[in-house]
Parts: sequence; structure tokens; C-alpha cells
Amino acid sequence: MCMSLRIEPKEMAEVLIKIRKMSFAQEMSIKLGKSLIMSGDLFPSDISPVLAPNKYGQMAIFPMAWGFTHKASSKPLVNCRVETADTKVLWKDSWYRRRCVIPASWYYEWGYPVYEDDSRSMKEHRNTKKAKFAIQTEGSDRTYIAGLYRYEEHSGMQVPMF
Repeated sequence: MCMSLRIEPKEMAEVLIKIRKMSFAQEMSIKLGKSLIMSGDLFPSDISPVLAPNKYGQMAIFPMAWGFTHKASSKPLVNCRVETADTKVLWKDSWYRRRCVIPASWYYEWGYPVYEDDSRSMKEHRNTKKAKFAIQTEGSDRTYIAGLYRYEEHSGMQVPMF
């Protein structure tokens, strides 16, 4: 799973402008001490635009912070495995009740480069420095990533976290 997203400001300008104008987004930014730039490379704990149902069940755009917090980790948890999402306590309620879609220009995956004439042994291959690969939907300037969200208490406010 990706550990960073990329949002190109030119391609996502309409969404970014709408989010930045929301008073809720401005309050989140202040209370969490996070920027509302929401473009360029985004990382866990950053605020990002997310599509989710509003109180009427219609799809709407919301600012959300990236990553669930958990007492067992000092870092936000951002990877949920589909195989266990409906059974692990951290994800289960969101799996059944709160799904969302994260629009991005692309996301990154890290892996070992593979070459056509790769005669290296498996050990040599694994000792190679991992490369950063940008993943994007072919022929599109947007990629939509499935997600889960929940609300957490942070600095006296209910913050949506994805």
C-alpha cells in the first residue's frame, strides 16, 4: 500500500479551492497544526480532500486527516488489508459503515527495479535500493483510491480520519 499520494494543484484546483474555503477545514488546520495546501506529495497525518457520503447520503467532498491513530503506534495507521478489514477491531466498524474515496493525481509504491536481462541472485536483487514508482490510471489525470474513515477526538474537535 502507498505511503504517499501526489495531488497536482493544476489538475485538482477546483476541489482544492472548495475545500480550502470550508470553515471546518480551516478549523481542522489550526487545531491539528496542519497545512491546507493539500497539493504536492501528501503523507500520513496530512489533510487531504476525500469523497464520502454527506448526512443525506449524497457524495460530497470533505477535508480529512490521513491515518487512524492507535495507542500501540506513535505513527498514524494507514494500511488496511482487505482480507482482515471486517475482523480487525481498528477497521471493522469503518469497513461496514464508513467507506470513502480519495482522489489523487497518483500514489507511490516502492519496489525493486526489474531489468530485462536481470541475472542477479535473489539476495543481490533484495540488496538493491528500492525505487519509487508513481502509479496512475492510464489516460487520466486522476486516480481514485478506496478508503475507510472514522471520527477521532483531536484538540477538542471531532476530526474525520481516513
